[in-house]
Amino acid sequence: MASRERVSPVDNAWLRMDRPANLMQIVGVMIFAGRIDAERFKRTVGHRLLRYRRFQQIAVRDSDGAYWVDDADFDIDSHVCHALLPAPGGQHELQKFVGDATSTPLNAARPRWQFTLVEMADGNSALVVRIHHAIADGIALIGVMNSLTDEHFDTPEDDGAPPGSGASSGRPGNAGGDSDHRGALSHLIIEALADGAQTAISVGGNLWGHYLGLRQNPAAIADYARVARTVARELGKLARLPADSVTRFKGKAGTVKRVAWSPPISLAEIKACGRLLDCSVNDTLLSAVAGALRGYLLAKGDRLNAAEIRVMVPVNLRAASERDELGNRFGLVALELPIGIANPLARLYATRARMAALKGSYQAMLTFVLLGVAGMAPASVEEQLLLQLADKTTAVMTNVPGSQQPRYFAGSRIDQQMVWVPQSGDIGMGVSILSYNGRVQFGLITDKSMVDDPQNIVDRFAGEFEKLLWLTLLLPADVLADPTAVEDHLAALAAG
Repeated sequence: MASRERVSPVDNAWLRMDRPANLMQIVGVMIFAGRIDAERFKRTVGHRLLRYRRFQQIAVRDSDGAYWVDDADFDIDSHVCHALLPAPGGQHELQKFVGDATSTPLNAARPRWQFTLVEMADGNSALVVRIHHAIADGIALIGVMNSLTDEHFDTPEDDGAPPGSGASSGRPGNAGGDSDHRGALSHLIIEALADGAQTAISVGGNLWGHYLGLRQNPAAIADYARVARTVARELGKLARLPADSVTRFKGKAGTVKRVAWSPPISLAEIKACGRLLDCSVNDTLLSAVAGALRGYLLAKGDRLNAAEIRVMVPVNLRAASERDELGNRFGLVALELPIGIANPLARLYATRARMAALKGSYQAMLTFVLLGVAGMAPASVEEQLLLQLADKTTAVMTNVPGSQQPRYFAGSRIDQQMVWVPQSGDIGMGVSILSYNGRVQFGLITDKSMVDDPQNIVDRFAGEFEKLLWLTLLLPADVLADPTAVEDHLAALAAG
């Protein structure tokens, strides 16, 4: 019998979370400058991706639970595919292809990943990546993709950064993880409490946070009672979260998805604007997202008043030493986007205040523990937990920091890249902000039954940022600090 490795409780939660309306697949798109060499591409994937043992393993279940088992009949041709877009073969057709792929289940009888090379009519190639969330979270997959790509076009195929060590990254010879569920649950909670007690989870900067943790020394917690009280308060807050505003972005999810993305905009301009307004890059980008969503709803004739939509934001809980390991180690925090605020600066400052309030929150640690508990509990318990969170949420949002220098895959330069994490329950929107090579792109995936034209939202993103940029250029610093003064100042300028 092939060696097997127990699926961790958190990974098991993601494995069981698949629903026809929302599949648990991380979906990415790369667009290359020119046509990629398909044979070299497949060889590069074979040399580098398969260093990670997990990409050659199947998730199987028996009476004892779920295990990773080596695929004795593994064939890379089952995972590296080719496709032609229908005419005219441009961005619109590529977006439809990605939307359809998002709704197509990965083969559970094989390792759950697929790379599809797509030829576009303009002479470029695109790569559509689908990887099941049970294999790894977004931060881990950034490391995986970095190991597949290079800084230079002429790097040999069998070079590249190797994956890290450990069973989670696929090191042979460690089946591990066969402790009983009570022991696993105890370890999960103790290590999370240790992390939460010793350091605040920061969701500033790139929204993935920082994880310094003391899991090797849980005895270092000075005051278990204080930690327990804090966790109890956070659990109460999560349970008492009110439903967010009812908009056309909420409803019953279906199986047809729509995908759209914006042209890249300058990261340097975003940073400069943020500095002048005393806001982080994230504050600025999130406010622009809120403005784009607001503009779309108003154009549809919806009344917003003081509407807010809640987005769940993944926060990295991975120690620096674990960056190259696969699996899932992240929590979630709930952020309310103030789409009811019309004034761009007031909306920006409200977003900044809400982000600041999340710093130091135990929410990320708590949701990580809850996912682990859900992965050990009966499927019906997990279902109820997911439904409760989904009912109070409109979207899942990620902000992914990519390389700030161009990367090459099999000798071809990556011109653009996007990534989306899955939504659960009836959540019908996924928002992605990704920085790469000095530029930022906004991507959106929506449920067709809720938003059939996501490009209409995406096209508003750059304009919302430009509003902030023009305000910083036109108005003095003392006026910019007060959104009300901004309106008065602009009115005075208009009056001459």
